[in-house]
Amino acid sequence: MPISQNASSAAAIQRKLRAIAAVLLDPAATENERANAEALKVRLEKRLGLEVTAQGAWTDILFRLGRGVRQIKQSTAPPSPKGDWTDGAFRLGRMFRKGFKR
Repeated sequence: MPISQNASSAAAIQRKLRAIAAVLLDPAATENERANAEALKVRLEKRLGLEVTAQGAWTDILFRLGRGVRQIKQSTAPPSPKGDWTDGAFRLGRMFRKGFKR
């Protein structure tokens, strides 16, 4: 679901640009088709640029905020390696503790 109407129209413009690119890359396209596609491409790119900058201000801020929060959540200490001698000592201690409780 788009956040705003600008997001849906931006997606529509991007779909149109992909279709225009297909026309431009088609070797069977005539010169008139290529000229029309190129003119339409320039207009759509200009329109897309205006819409993206209008909505991009707050989305960029939220994106950077999310990145910062993710970095804060990550621990700076490396995780303890599995399979070293402390794992065996921990299991042995747990076994003795359970045995003494009975």
